[in-house]
Amino acid sequence: MSPQSTLPVTLDLAAIRARHTLLLLRQLWEGDRARVDISRELGLSRSAISSIVTELLGVGLVQEGDTRGSGRAGRRATLLSLNARAATLLAVDLGATHVRVDALDLRCRTLATRSVPHDILSGPAPTYDLIGTLAREVLADAGVPQAHVALAGVGVPGPVDQETGRVVRPPNMRGWDGEPIQQALEARLGVAVLVDNDANLGAQAEARFGPHRGVPDLIYVKAATGIGAGVLLGGRLHRGVRGGAGEIGHISINEQGPVGRSGNPGSLESYAAAQVLVARAEDLRAGGQATTLPAPVTLPALVQHAATDPLARGIWQGAGHHLGVAISTALNLFNPAVVVIGGRLADAGDVFLHAVRDSALSRTMQINADRTRIDLSTLGESAGVLGAGAMMLDRLYTPQGLPHLYAISRLVLSPGSRAPPAPLPAPPRRPPFPEDLLSPAGGPP
Repeated sequence: MSPQSTLPVTLDLAAIRARHTLLLLRQLWEGDRARVDISRELGLSRSAISSIVTELLGVGLVQEGDTRGSGRAGRRATLLSLNARAATLLAVDLGATHVRVDALDLRCRTLATRSVPHDILSGPAPTYDLIGTLAREVLADAGVPQAHVALAGVGVPGPVDQETGRVVRPPNMRGWDGEPIQQALEARLGVAVLVDNDANLGAQAEARFGPHRGVPDLIYVKAATGIGAGVLLGGRLHRGVRGGAGEIGHISINEQGPVGRSGNPGSLESYAAAQVLVARAEDLRAGGQATTLPAPVTLPALVQHAATDPLARGIWQGAGHHLGVAISTALNLFNPAVVVIGGRLADAGDVFLHAVRDSALSRTMQINADRTRIDLSTLGESAGVLGAGAMMLDRLYTPQGLPHLYAISRLVLSPGSRAPPAPLPAPPRRPPFPEDLLSPAGGPP
C-alpha cells in the first residue's frame, strides 16, 4: 500500500469556506474592493467569491457602494466595503490610576469614550462597578444597544493567566491576586470578555495601527507606574507558558540595588517607575539642587519641563539610562526590528528617548543593534483601547468566532429579531497553524 493511499480523501469544505471568508474580510478591512479585485488577490474563482459575498451581504457584514470603471468599455464594477457598524466592541483600558472605556466599530474607530481617574488599589469590586457604569454610558452615547456588542476586551497592568483570565500576583495591583477579572466582568457587562496584560495590548496596537504596522518582530515597552513589555516574534504575541512573558520591569539591572514592588533587588521598576522618579526629584530638590519645578514635584511637571529644567532633565536622562540597560537585554535575546516605548514616561520626549537609545545600543551586540529602531509611541493614550480592539478582532476573525460575529451582525441588520447571538466558544489553547496565518498579530484580521 502506498503512503498516499493512507491519506484522508475527504475535505472539510465548511472549514475551507470559513477560511476563504476570513481572507476576504481581511482584504476588505484593508480597503474597498470590487469582486474582480478580490478574486485576483485571493486566487479564487469569481463564482466562489460571489457566493461568499452574497452570504456576507445577507448577514450585513459587507455592503455595496460606489462603482468604478473596470478597464473594459461599458463595464463598471461595484465596490464592496466592510460594514464597520455591523457589530460594536467594548474596549477597556484599566490602568493603575485611571479607567477608560471606548465603544469601537469593527475598524477600531472610537464611537464614544469615557475616561476617569481611578486608583486600582481601591480593589476589584469598585473597579468593576466603575467599568460597568462607564460601559453603559459609552453605549448610550454611541446609541448602541447592549445586544449589538460582540465582545469586550480589557487590558490590565499585571500578568494574566491566559487559561483562567485571572491576574497572578500583580506587583502594582495589591489586593487583586487571583482575581477572576474575565468572569467578573462577563457577569457585569453581559458579554464575553477577553483579558490581557496592557503591554501585550500595546504591542498589538503598535503592530496594527502604529507607524511600524506589519513589523513581525516588535517589542512594546509601557513605562508608567509599572514597566512591562509586549513581545511580538514572527508576527505572534509571545505570552509564555501562562501569560507572564514580557515583565521587563522586574529584570534586575543591579543585584545590589534597592528593592522594588516586585520584591526583587535592583529591578528596573525600582529605578525608573513613575513614582520612583517623582520621589527622586523631590529628594534632589530637598538636597538643594537648582530647579524651577513647582513644589511638590509631580510627574506632569517633570514631563512638561523635561527639556528646560536641569533637575527634570537629569531625572529623565537617568530613567532613560536604566530603561536602556533593561532593553539591551531584550535586544540581545530577541533581536527585534523595533522597540516602541509608550506609557506616561514616553511623554518626556527626546531627552528620555536619546538616553534610552544611548544606553541600550551601547550595551547590545552589533548584530542585534544595527537594524533595530528604538522609537516613542505615536498612539498616545489610545494605545490601550486600540490594543484591546486588535485582540477582539483577532478573536472574532477566526473560524470559531465567525458564527458569533454573523449572529451579532444579523441582530444589527434586523433590530426586531429576538434571536440571541451564538455563544462565543473558548479558543483552543494553541490555535492551528492555518488560523494563525489568517490573522497575524502584526496585521489586520
